[in-house]
Amino acid sequence: MRPLSSIVFLRISFWLILISACNILLGCADKKASSPLPAPTVEVISVTQKDTPIFREWIASTDGFVNATIRPQVTGYLVNQLYNEGSLVKKGQLLFKIDPRTFEANVAQARADLARFEASWRTARSNLDRIKPLAEKNAVSQKDLDDATGAEQTAKAAVAAATASLKKAQLDLGFTNIRSPIDGIAGTAKAQIGDLVGPNQNEILTTVSNLNPIKVYIPISEQEYLQSAGKKISWENIPLNLILSDGTVYPETGKIVSADRQIDAKTGTILAIAHFPNPNNLLRPGQFAKVRAMIRVQKNAILVPQRAVTEMQGLFQVAVIRSDKTVDIRTVKAGERIDSFWIIDQGLAPDEVIVAEGTQKVRPGMTVKTQPFSATDPAKTNTAQ
Repeated sequence: MRPLSSIVFLRISFWLILISACNILLGCADKKASSPLPAPTVEVISVTQKDTPIFREWIASTDGFVNATIRPQVTGYLVNQLYNEGSLVKKGQLLFKIDPRTFEANVAQARADLARFEASWRTARSNLDRIKPLAEKNAVSQKDLDDATGAEQTAKAAVAAATASLKKAQLDLGFTNIRSPIDGIAGTAKAQIGDLVGPNQNEILTTVSNLNPIKVYIPISEQEYLQSAGKKISWENIPLNLILSDGTVYPETGKIVSADRQIDAKTGTILAIAHFPNPNNLLRPGQFAKVRAMIRVQKNAILVPQRAVTEMQGLFQVAVIRSDKTVDIRTVKAGERIDSFWIIDQGLAPDEVIVAEGTQKVRPGMTVKTQPFSATDPAKTNTAQ
């Protein structure tokens, strides 16, 4: 057996070796933890400054310059439709015909009544002409003269009433021919041949719209209206471009001609009315399109990519790269958005270098590696964070 002192010595040596090993491992860990992290790589771009046009865009709707609602003015059966739906019609062109026979009979009756009353008037006038000389010689009484005068005036009034009745009958007969009051495109017929139509049924036969020029309704927000009023922008002198639903730009330019009298309380917008030439009738009522207008040019505007601007709790920040490759997180005042860029009104100077890609990697005072920003990736052309 080993002596007790040898066993104690071996145990003490084991623990000393174990403690030394732990110290060595901890020292290595401390050295590893204290070694600095590699500098992140970010894509950077220089701030540009140039005169920049400021545009406004609105979703607008189209309507006819004049929309004539065609309704029947007399009651009768529809016997004919004399136009092609969706075709161009001229002012005065016959569109529908109502059965005229009843109205023709009314005209004949009115003519006969007029002839009868005219005959009565001639008789009364002749009697008055005979009585007047006798009355001057006191050959007849004053009552006889008064009776003859009254009869003549009554017959004259009856002729006037019969004349008016004839004109009314002729007018109603004319209303059986329903004509277009304007030049324009005639819509789909709402009534069919054989339908009983009339003014008391509140029925629309069709609508004719004058489309050249065409109206475009533009809802302008109350804020835009107030800003334009403060900057004294003359909307009537600003040319408007129309971008159709398929993305094509309408070749004609328009202009605002008027605005509504009030702000719509439901939408917070004021409705502006623009006119666009429409010589080929390409635009039709009810279309939706985007209206774009260049309202002004901002001189020496500072532009940065939208993705380089971070918004947090209403504050806009940009990561600026100093000359020593360290990061300065700077609060800026953002202005207008122009395509994929943002105008910075305050906080940046021309030719400063900012982080355009990798803003989430940087912190204030951090040293970074830089490389030029490349927007060839379609995802980088999207709106900023």
